[in-house]
Order: sequence, then structure tokens, then C-alpha cells
Amino acid sequence: MKKTAILLMIITILSKILGFVREITLSYFYGASYISDAYLIALTIPGSIFAFISTGISTGYIPMYSNILKNKGIKEAEKFTNNIINLLFIVSTIIILIVVIFTQPIVKIFASGFTGKTLDLAIRFTRVSIFSIYFIGLMYIFNSYLQLKNNFIAPAFNGFPFNMITIIIIALSAKINVAILSVGSVLAYAFQFLYLLPFIRAKKYRYQLIFDIRDEHLKKLLFLALPVIIGVSVNQINVIIDRTIASQIAIGGISALNYAQRLNGFIQGIFVISIATVMYPAISKMAADHNIEGLKKSIIDGIASISLMVIPATFGAMIFAQPIVKLLFGRGAFNKEALSMTSIALFFYSIGMIGFGFREILSRAFYSMQDTKTPMMNAALSMVLNIILNLILSKILGIGGLALSTSISAIFSTILLFINLRKKVGPLGIKHFSITFIKIFISSLFMGIVAKSSYNRLLMMLEDNLSILISIGIGALVYAVIIYFMKIPEVDKMIQIIKGKFKKVKV
Repeated sequence: MKKTAILLMIITILSKILGFVREITLSYFYGASYISDAYLIALTIPGSIFAFISTGISTGYIPMYSNILKNKGIKEAEKFTNNIINLLFIVSTIIILIVVIFTQPIVKIFASGFTGKTLDLAIRFTRVSIFSIYFIGLMYIFNSYLQLKNNFIAPAFNGFPFNMITIIIIALSAKINVAILSVGSVLAYAFQFLYLLPFIRAKKYRYQLIFDIRDEHLKKLLFLALPVIIGVSVNQINVIIDRTIASQIAIGGISALNYAQRLNGFIQGIFVISIATVMYPAISKMAADHNIEGLKKSIIDGIASISLMVIPATFGAMIFAQPIVKLLFGRGAFNKEALSMTSIALFFYSIGMIGFGFREILSRAFYSMQDTKTPMMNAALSMVLNIILNLILSKILGIGGLALSTSISAIFSTILLFINLRKKVGPLGIKHFSITFIKIFISSLFMGIVAKSSYNRLLMMLEDNLSILISIGIGALVYAVIIYFMKIPEVDKMIQIIKGKFKKVKV
């Protein structure tokens, strides 16, 4: 599992770098403007409306497929898969019709501050981009299907076609017509789906026109998915509230939040999602086999591995928020106001980075045991807290207040999940993990001090971008050296894997 997770991290790094090129391309041509705001809302609407349905179904799909395969065989499991795919197609069609008819009120829900040309453009974009949900739904299921078949690599690569098409479309839209942006988003998702098809066929999947709403497995999946759908929709409500308040604070506020979230998501995608993706099918099988001790060990190992990467990244993002944003986005139409708003948002999002990471692992622990209600309840409480803090902190800190509210609610949700999981499965070995956490925290703190000191000195001799790159490199090296001597089990295991690879290469 660890070897696969490391390989996924490498692929994810490459994918996220290309994703950053996409964001840099958008910021270069459109900065934080009404066009970028309208475009991002048009992308957010299909993602938000359909993500909660797809996430709910695909989250329940993995443990359900494992159980059906174990108890009734491959034929029944494949029939179950086709039933879900056909259900998603019908739901997608209904959603598209609703959005096309009621586009303006739906856009106003997502961005109440939009008026005039910003609103008109967002409506035009949304009426086209909504058709991408056909491909979004299928990708959720097919990614899960491949992971169940132990193919984690193909789904990890599917960000490449999406990012490449999007980059080309953004550049073309700036030269030809902005209307191309919305068409490009649908094409990008379509290419993502087409990329997966050969891998799906290689696993001997064959599509069949099966739609049986009375199927007992489908009913159970919907029962499991409903709390997940509510929980994910709660998270989407948070996104809607954040963006609608941001649209009222400043023109370009939505774009600034988006750029900061992408930077924060870079860390989450590399370390958290890679580990969680590999871990989820494994712990689902453990739960099906009632191997609770193995499940608990895998969860704590996952959390420790995430801490190893995310805690130093948190320090780095907080210390270097402005120079990092300037390095990545500080060119073209991305002006000083956009730089300031994005840097502030990144700083406050970074506070909750560890909360976001732990929550991802802990939620999957409950899903693997087919308990979808507990994460839903925690998400609902977190949403209430987020809304209250949004209304208070946005008046004090502006865009930064929205990011800080999200971070605080994520940490709050994570603490609740820890408490609930301990009640469900017994002691998790938190005392042992606490020692590892403290060692990583101290190492990260020292790394931050050295990196900041290096940056201040280098600024006297070199330009900003070169100074930040060298300082990050120095900080990473210092952290690696310190953590090596800290006697952390996860670090020792990684070193053994690397040494084993080198021995194979020499032979």
C-alpha cells in the first residue's frame, strides 16, 4: 500500500503542477476579474450540484461492490455497476433540464453579488458548462471501479487531459472569444472520460442497459449514499456561502478564493488524497472481513503519513504566503490587489490544512464500515459553525475571514470525528501517535525558522522569486535531515522502501 501511495504522490505532483499551469494561465489572461469570476462560478455550479450525488454514490459503491463480490460473485457486482451508471445518466439529464430552465436564479444562489455583465456572462457560461455533469458522474464511478480492481495509476493520470485541454481553451479564448471558455470545460471533462475507457475495457467491464430501481443492492446503496449526499451537500453549501459573500466583498473575490484554494488543494491532492485513495478499498475489505484491528492500524498509519507531509507544508504556506502567490501568479493581468487578496486567503486556509487532511481519512474510516450518518452529522455541525464564523469574520478580515472560517470548521469537524471513531471501534493508539505528531511539529517549526531566516538574507542579494525557491529548498533539506534522526516509524518504513528500490536497481 505504501509503495502505491508513493507512486500516486509522484503522479499527483506532476498532475498538480499541470493544474497550476492551468490556474497560472487563467490568472495571466484574466487575473481576478469579472470574466474569471463568471467562468469559475460556471465551473462551480455543475461541480457543486452534481458532486454531492456522485460522491455519495461512489463512496457507497466501493464497500458495496466488495460485499457483493464476496457474497454473490463478479456477475452480480458488474450488474450492480451498470445499474448505477444508468441511474446517474437519468439523474444527470433531469439536473441539466432544471439548470437550463432556471439558470439565472441558480447563478444568483451561487454568487448573489453578481450583477450586469458579470451576471450575464455567468448565465451564458453555465448553460453550456452544465452538460459536463454527464462525464463527471461517469468518472466518479469508473475511478472507483478501477481502484477496486487495484488500478490506482490510471485514475491518477486523468487530470492530465483535463488540464491540457483547459489550458489550450483559456489561451484561445483570450485571442478569439471568451465564449469558448464554457465549451472548453465540457470538452475537458469529455476527454477525461474518454481517457479512462481503454482501462475500463481492459478490466473486462462491459456496459449493459440495466435499470432496476427495485434492486436490493441499489436500494441499500441509496440508503448508504443519502447521508453522504447530505454531508457533501453541506460542504457544497459552505462553498456557495463562501463564494456568494466573496462576490459581495470585492470584484475578483471569488477568483482570489479559488486561487488560494488551488494552492491549498495542491498539498491535499499530493499527500492526503493519494494516501486516502489507496487506503479506502483496503480498509473497506478489512471492514467486510471484520478485521477492526487492521482497520485501526491502517487509519493511524495514514494519519501519521499525512502529518509527516502536511504539517511542514502548513508552516511553509503560512510563512511564505505572499511570495508563493507572487511566484506562481504574479504576472499578466494578476495585479497587486489580486496578489494581496489571494495571499491573505492562502494564509488563513493553511491554518486548517491538517484538519482537512485528517477529516478525509477519518470520514473514509466510517464509510468503509458503511456508517455514513456520523460524517453527515459532523458535516452539518461544521457547516453551522462555518456560516456563523463567515458572517462574523468576513466583516473583520474580509476575504481572509472566509478562509479562516473554513479552517476553523474543518478542525472542529476533525476533532468530532476522532471522538466518534474512538467510541465506535475503541482506542486508536492516539497516545503513541501524539509522540510522532510532536516530533513532526517541532521539526516543522525549526524548518520554518531556518527557511524564513534564509529568505530574509537572500533578498538582500537575489530577486524575490529566486530567493523563495532557494529558501524552500533549504527548508525542505533541513526538515528531511531533522526528521531522519527523530526515529519516526513512518519515516523508517519509507527509507526501507527507497533502499529496497536502490538494491533492486543495483542488482
